[in-house]
Amino acid sequence: MPYDDDEEPPPPKPGPARPVPPVWLTKVHNSEAPLAANDQKVLLELHGVPSAASRAPLDLVAVIDVSGSMEGARLDNAKKALTFVVRKLTDIDRLCVVQFNHAAARLGGLRRVTEAARAELESLVGGLQADGGTNIEAGLGVGVAVLAERRFAAGRAANVMLLSDGEENNGNARRVEPGDVPVHTFGFGSGHDSRLLGDVAGKSLGGVYNFVPDSDDPAQLAKAFSRILAGLVTIVAQDLELTVTPVPGEATIKKVDAGTYPADPVGDGSSPVTVRFGTLSSEEARSVVVELALSDRTGSRPYRATVAEALYRFTTAQGQQVAAHPEPITMRRGGRKAAADAMAVPPPPPAVVTEEIRQQHAFTIKEAMAKAEEKKMEEASRILNEALKKLVEARKKLLDPILEELYKELMKLLEFFATYELYNEHGRHYAIAAKSSHDRRRSTEKGDDDAGPYDTKRVKEYRRQVEMAGERAPPSAAEDEIEEMESAVAVPADRNGERRTLALALRLLTAVLSLLAFSVMASARTTGWAGDYYGRYEPYRGVSKVLAYLLMSASSAAASRHHLWVSRFGKDSFNDKINVAVWFSFLAFLALSANALISTVNLFSRI
Repeated sequence: MPYDDDEEPPPPKPGPARPVPPVWLTKVHNSEAPLAANDQKVLLELHGVPSAASRAPLDLVAVIDVSGSMEGARLDNAKKALTFVVRKLTDIDRLCVVQFNHAAARLGGLRRVTEAARAELESLVGGLQADGGTNIEAGLGVGVAVLAERRFAAGRAANVMLLSDGEENNGNARRVEPGDVPVHTFGFGSGHDSRLLGDVAGKSLGGVYNFVPDSDDPAQLAKAFSRILAGLVTIVAQDLELTVTPVPGEATIKKVDAGTYPADPVGDGSSPVTVRFGTLSSEEARSVVVELALSDRTGSRPYRATVAEALYRFTTAQGQQVAAHPEPITMRRGGRKAAADAMAVPPPPPAVVTEEIRQQHAFTIKEAMAKAEEKKMEEASRILNEALKKLVEARKKLLDPILEELYKELMKLLEFFATYELYNEHGRHYAIAAKSSHDRRRSTEKGDDDAGPYDTKRVKEYRRQVEMAGERAPPSAAEDEIEEMESAVAVPADRNGERRTLALALRLLTAVLSLLAFSVMASARTTGWAGDYYGRYEPYRGVSKVLAYLLMSASSAAASRHHLWVSRFGKDSFNDKINVAVWFSFLAFLALSANALISTVNLFSRI
């Protein structure tokens, strides 16, 4: 049956008069490279803006398993979690519920989540009943079709949430082609097929797998939903992609590491490589490590080379397609550091090394799982222990906090991989969720209720709201956005106050240091210059005092003249006072300069 009966959404909200770019690019690489042929690694990161005030409207399809095994607490908890989802959506969002057991049924079309519709949707969710077998393929197929056949799609972020607690006994969900729609899967209890749900999420563009262990606490499932939902209602860019183009004659591309996000084949290295990320939410980041092979330039003089260019494109919340200006990746070939040893290749910067460790961490989990599936638990533990030793050494040199998160995760993996029974009950689910999180660089639920390395502020806030759900109803996404904007306005005000306090302190410090410099010079008394009792230094003392009075504007000049006179006439205690006065005046000058910078920041913060 056709699914083109989706409700017409409200017209898009106009963008701000002075829009802030929702995405920006950072580049990390060595500033210098030898003239000889060598390889260089470049870290490219795309970041989402901290505020989601201008976010994409959401079209969400919740695909829910209502087979017989869901009867009881699991379905009750799923209903409560979906009620939390309904509460969080606003009238710019649309929701469709698809239920499945041995067959699938759509419970209405994509509907706007208005105040009037919210009560009806909650009633619809509350009426779900468990019965029959499990055909995930049927449910997922209907969910993807609802989004594929909708009439109103421009600028709207399409996503699927798939919830199931068991092994599929009808159909094969791996056969469903989700296209560019992210499918976020949730596996309930230790008996579900996490490999299947992990594959389904991994096949989609940006989808992640989440493990929700059995629990009598309804907040457990709501917390799991909150991780994904916090990202869905803060999407600031869609159709995000990054293209790296080598400069002919300067470099070729050897390798591009982007996790499991799809990328063009590198080929001979001379062609551009594009990585597709799909959606990007507020405060999220996407990382790519590009390995470049720099050409041999040993016959050239040192020069600044543009070895490649990075260009990113995306669709805004208003449905506009944006292409950023190409950003050059430049290095000085044969610079001072490289000239010291023409053949030495400098090591990658710490941020590049950290990103490689993060990507290798996901590969380590995959390797350990392969051994565990063969019930070779000792070999699996050996792989994890070797990775742990390398990580411990890396933590001694690198200060990135994500390394601490990776360390904690490896320790937990070692615990779950101790025996095959533990692995089969919890370890496999935990490992697949952890790998999914690192592959996508997104927050996922691993079943341990711990904070994750990719948790954004909105994720943390939603989890806090779930914990307080018994005390008060959670606010809607619109109320969250208002609170976020109020906080954004309040923070600069607080910072301005802090800057005013600091500026006042610096002014007082300037006055004190200037007074000390003046007092030290004014109090200078001596009878001669290095044993000269014939008054030869008296004219100099007068000149020095004049210089002392002008130290605030000419401390460097005073210091140079003082050094000249000491070289000619010798040194006594009077010189020591001159040195002290010069230093006091110089510190006063620094304090005054800092105060001027603060004034400049305050000025531009008001423009």
